[in-house]
Amino acid sequence: MSKRVLIALTSHSALGSTGRTTGFYVSEAAEPWEVFTAAGFEVDLVSVAGGNPPRDGEDPADPVQRRFLTDERVAAQLADTPRPDDIDTERYDAVLFAGGHGTMWDFPDNLALARLAREVYERGGVVAAVCHGPAALIGLTLSDGSHLVSGKKVAAFTNAEESAVGLTDVVPFLLADRLQEQGAVHVPADDFTANTVTDGRLVTGQNPASARGVAEGVVAALGQGGF
Repeated sequence: MSKRVLIALTSHSALGSTGRTTGFYVSEAAEPWEVFTAAGFEVDLVSVAGGNPPRDGEDPADPVQRRFLTDERVAAQLADTPRPDDIDTERYDAVLFAGGHGTMWDFPDNLALARLAREVYERGGVVAAVCHGPAALIGLTLSDGSHLVSGKKVAAFTNAEESAVGLTDVVPFLLADRLQEQGAVHVPADDFTANTVTDGRLVTGQNPASARGVAEGVVAALGQGGF
């Protein structure tokens, strides 16, 4: 049977009090979708609030994004994504949390998202996240009460990268710092370079350049290599 992966997206559209918009970073869903599809996986989408999630970083000139957004199945799902509470996690072998700055507001300590990840992980599946997507790992505890990230190596958008994009004082917290506070071992690379870290069945990536590597890490962790 083919594997099935759930890609989780933010529903938050306001970039703090800047007056600018945000949302899920399109390439961080599109590139994993392409990798998973090529591997023969089925891919579904979910967003925090359901409905049509806001987008950020959309590039019509990017062929991968164009294929993703114009795919009939993807377009239908994006038009009306389910909410986490609507998802039966027994159908999924992995969940990937795509990034975008919006995740910093609605992913952390989200009980519904945490349920998705916990149930997939504790059933032997893979949890993955890229860029700001690891915000979903904040407050995510397993059934024994321990933080999923405790003692695990992770990659996530770094403090230096947040400073470089001028949003250190806009985001509600610094992602790398908060992950470390919950016991994670943060493994950074140079700013905006691809960096994917796999620790058992947890696969994380530092920034948009890491999205493809994270997806390939999920495929490998599920025993469906071939890249």
